[in-house]
Amino acid sequence: MKSIALKVWDPFVRVFHWTLVAFFLINFLFTEAEGALHEWLGYAVLVLIGLRIIWGIVGPTRARFSAFPPSVEASLSHLKEISRGIARPHDSHSPLGALMIYNLLVTIVLIGITGYMITVKTYVGGGWLEELHESLANWAMISVFVHVGAVILESRRLQVNLVKSMWRGYKDGTEKEQG
Repeated sequence: MKSIALKVWDPFVRVFHWTLVAFFLINFLFTEAEGALHEWLGYAVLVLIGLRIIWGIVGPTRARFSAFPPSVEASLSHLKEISRGIARPHDSHSPLGALMIYNLLVTIVLIGITGYMITVKTYVGGGWLEELHESLANWAMISVFVHVGAVILESRRLQVNLVKSMWRGYKDGTEKEQG
């Protein structure tokens, strides 16, 4: 079997991914909740996700959301493969990975929307919105930990360095596996 490098993620997707990681972690871990930097990083994250949504519709084939549609059925099948020790690489995100991506995108957009609503002068409603905003941020952080853990496990299981792939844009494999 001949070793190949399959181009998976284009530069826009990779820059989006690592910028989103940085901005989210900085905002979650280091900024003051009511500070200007927190607010502006939140707006920047919303712009990033807006651009990613556009790219997910008009970008290269593997960047499109149609390349990794959310599917409970496919995700259950993927779980069965994992439990049976079947290592089947995916050209784009795995079905479980796709669900996680959609989870993170929707959750982070909701964090941004609730964050914006908190800053609106006409907002009155007690602390429920702040609690929702904080709960969504905590859910996103839990999801990030699960995502990172799954990337490590899948990298080991499939013998493909997925972090390196997201950095370089290519997945290493064999023609039999990827072809």
